[in-house]
Amino acid sequence: MTFRPGYAIAALALLAVELLIALFVKDSFVRPYLGDVLAVILVFMAIRAMFAAGPWTAAAIALSVAVVIELGQLVGILHILGLAHHQWLRVVLGTGFDVRDLLAYAIGALIAVGVDRQMMARNVSAIE
Repeated sequence: MTFRPGYAIAALALLAVELLIALFVKDSFVRPYLGDVLAVILVFMAIRAMFAAGPWTAAAIALSVAVVIELGQLVGILHILGLAHHQWLRVVLGTGFDVRDLLAYAIGALIAVGVDRQMMARNVSAIE
């Protein structure tokens, strides 16, 4: 384990944006798709903040987490576990499978790696 404050700050900022989207945006693009892109970037940043994982490894883990959650939506995991009545779980884990979400997650993983590589290429010490 490690701690990289720049990544932790980025993760917290993305968490705040995601919460604002979840609470106040009710549209057909930002919440469902941009929110999914940002969710994967958020998980990526959290992984990079806490673990000595490289960018591609962190992206693969973040993408895997998103895909597992999406597959959980496909099978109705919240209903299976008897947790569908918990509103916050419904918001965090979602309730409806959409194959387009998988594309949004992949885009988020690629953006996360791209941003990470750009920051490293510029030797931005604030991220470490």
